[in-house]
Amino acid sequence: MKIIPLIKPYITKEVKDKVIEVLNSGYLTEGPVTKRFEEVFRSYIGCNNAIAVTSCTTGLELALRALEVGPGDEVIIPDYTYPATADVVSIVGANCVIVDVSPDTMLIDYDAIESAINDRTKAIIPVSIFGNPLNYNRLDNIKRRFGLFLVEDAACSIGSEYSGKKVGNHADITVFSFHPRKFITTGEGGMITTNNDKWATWMESYKHFGMDRSDSREGMLFMRIGTNYKLSNLLSAIGLSQMGFIDELLKRRRMLAKNYTELLKDTGKIKIPKVTSAGKHSFQSFCVFLENRDCILKQMRSEGIEVQIGTYSLHMQPAFRNLDIREPLEGSRYAWRYCLTLPLYHELSRDDQQYVVNKLKSFL
Repeated sequence: MKIIPLIKPYITKEVKDKVIEVLNSGYLTEGPVTKRFEEVFRSYIGCNNAIAVTSCTTGLELALRALEVGPGDEVIIPDYTYPATADVVSIVGANCVIVDVSPDTMLIDYDAIESAINDRTKAIIPVSIFGNPLNYNRLDNIKRRFGLFLVEDAACSIGSEYSGKKVGNHADITVFSFHPRKFITTGEGGMITTNNDKWATWMESYKHFGMDRSDSREGMLFMRIGTNYKLSNLLSAIGLSQMGFIDELLKRRRMLAKNYTELLKDTGKIKIPKVTSAGKHSFQSFCVFLENRDCILKQMRSEGIEVQIGTYSLHMQPAFRNLDIREPLEGSRYAWRYCLTLPLYHELSRDDQQYVVNKLKSFL
């Protein structure tokens, strides 16, 4: 039986050689390789600061702590997202306010944000889901009018752009993921970007146990309570090598997404989510909407084609049912019920895509 995985990390000999080089060096914890990874990432995004961390989740937590979000504050997030987006709000002691998403894009509903704002609202965490950039003009307008912070969960959005500027430059603080489902991966890991040097300095200290460099004879002083969110040289070596061909990876993903769009264009029972106007999608995932999603998901998997749901509607998960959930959530329920993610990885061939689409059509 033909097997087509959902995602396959693009690990070249260059990547393996870089990892072996770090292993041979004996310097495995965070050090010069991680610093170089941060520099290359910062240059690629075009931002002032890039801070490597253990995951996108810990990066989002760091961002909220840097902005002094905590008990008594409210943070608005979309209902249709991976649980980490909500988890970090509770971890810092703030109250999570969950609002709907657009059924066309699966991005946070901007009108719903405005309806949820009150005098306790301190921040918004929108998600540029699956690599589709947000409408940052609209978000910036909301942020300025209400005096809020904007922290973007850009877990899937490395390489995405809006109005010609890369994601990672639009929000106050942006956080990316390097989980293996991402096409730039370190196994586990994340990267924070910000143009605010003060916040960057604080986050850099907090992830190093609260340590600050000092001119005193001790060399280092611990100025605050902190933790260990460092990304090791070993993991950074994988990401640093992959950053060398990120443009090639993005070009390929966009071409594969175009192929899928063309192959599906005459299938009236399948709807493709819209890309944000003025946005450039990175296509971390290629999603479609279709009826009988769960049945078709099982049939596709039985044929060796690894498809997946999009993500989760948080209000349906036991962990989040006691949070401040703002109905209606029609867009989120639609995405939860109908969204299907198709295989997409660098070595996927056009013939493989045709095979996936043919099977999909047959089950429809």
